[in-house]
Amino acid sequence: MHTPRLILNPHPTTPCPAVQALAVDCGWAEADTLRLDYRLQGNLAALRIPPRTATPTAVDGLWQHTCFEAFIGALDGPGYHEFNASPSGDFAAYVFTDERQRQTTASLPALRVDSRVDAHGLQLRLEIPSAALPVGSAWQLGLSAVIESATGQCSYFALAHPKPTPDFHARAGWTARLFLTSPHDKHHAIWS
Repeated sequence: MHTPRLILNPHPTTPCPAVQALAVDCGWAEADTLRLDYRLQGNLAALRIPPRTATPTAVDGLWQHTCFEAFIGALDGPGYHEFNASPSGDFAAYVFTDERQRQTTASLPALRVDSRVDAHGLQLRLEIPSAALPVGSAWQLGLSAVIESATGQCSYFALAHPKPTPDFHARAGWTARLFLTSPHDKHHAIWS
């Protein structure tokens, strides 16, 4: 199975000289878990990286600081799910019926977030249970990140930036595709 490495680029209006490279490796950790491995290389001393919390939990507002995100929508409908992961281990998951139309009563399973900082940079693994994914077998993915500098300035990275200002909810920027050849065998998924 081909599992791609996707490159995230900063929005032209929010450059971040401290980041040399930001990529995401995509795949299945096991039959029921989508795995997204974000890898940031750069001058981490110039960035604000939230420290690991003792007990990671669901938290709103993670996108206001360094945070890694995935927007996943079925190809055949306007709805989508948003997943946020902080290097602290905290996470958030939201259901939208249409662009920016959040379904406040929806509840999704907890996410697993692991992160580490080493000589190569910051690595964050986000594991999304298949029960948290939108119904379907063909999805459009928008992978993105908010990177906060040590001075508090945020830069916005994504696969593509279709608007003059950063907007991760814009589906035109969701350029990754995932197709399952069998609903019960995610190890034979096709990425494009």
